[in-house]
Amino acid sequence: MTFARWAMGPAEVAGLRWAEDVDFGAATLDVANTRTMLRNAKVIEKDTKSEAGERTLPLPEPVRLALMNFRVLQEAEKAAMGEDYADSGYVFVDEIGQPLTTRHLREAAYRLRADLDLRRVRLYDAWHSCLTFLAVNGVPDVVLAAWAGHTNAAFTKRKYVHTTAADMGAAVTHLNELLGISEGPSEPAM
Repeated sequence: MTFARWAMGPAEVAGLRWAEDVDFGAATLDVANTRTMLRNAKVIEKDTKSEAGERTLPLPEPVRLALMNFRVLQEAEKAAMGEDYADSGYVFVDEIGQPLTTRHLREAAYRLRADLDLRRVRLYDAWHSCLTFLAVNGVPDVVLAAWAGHTNAAFTKRKYVHTTAADMGAAVTHLNELLGISEGPSEPAM
């Protein structure tokens, strides 16, 4: 379920619907609906927080394939349950078709990380990592903001992009080129 964090918040992930939001042919996903939790108890369904939050995102091939496989699994669960399956139309549902909440998504992600013996991080950290990766690989600020569903590119970069020492390595390559050095570090003359 965390594969959707490449572009969306947990409430947006929980609000995804097959018919209205996923287009396998065009390899796109519409973000228009959210399902959030009030005090971790009551589900509230509504539009995205802002007009910019309503967006159509291209599906990277691994995400498209994962969604297609998930759809096949869901159809098998639906067939196995017969009339007892609650066909809610949501992408992320349990084995009987009930839509998952943001709490369910978070708990499932944490269980998966524990099973794989990975360190526990917040789901939002995946979003930060995705936007950082895109930023340090040359994606323009305006595209980053649109991808995240923001109107302000400066906010997106300030809040979500966190460069590391490894990211700074590319800067050294460019500085070496600027200074006329095409090779790696050289030994000092003695």
